[in-house]
Amino acid sequence: MANTAQARKRARQAVKQNAHNASLRSEYRTAVKTVRKAIAAGDQAAANAAFRLATKVIDTIADKKIVHKNKAARHKSRLNATIKALAA
Repeated sequence: MANTAQARKRARQAVKQNAHNASLRSEYRTAVKTVRKAIAAGDQAAANAAFRLATKVIDTIADKKIVHKNKAARHKSRLNATIKALAA
């Protein structure tokens, strides 16, 4: 348990920040799932549109260091490769 006023305040802030980060992580996962659903449906146009929106979300989350930049890049790369494979 926090003993000082400063430690109590930091604990309060940590709870708030954790909730905010969880919300952003959820948004990230939802964006990726949306693209995957479009890919599974075989609709390349919808997948491209969803990928464009997801890219913005993924980059934002990576910039805020909620997800590591390499993980974000890996997701974008794999999604894009899968979308391109739909055309073939």
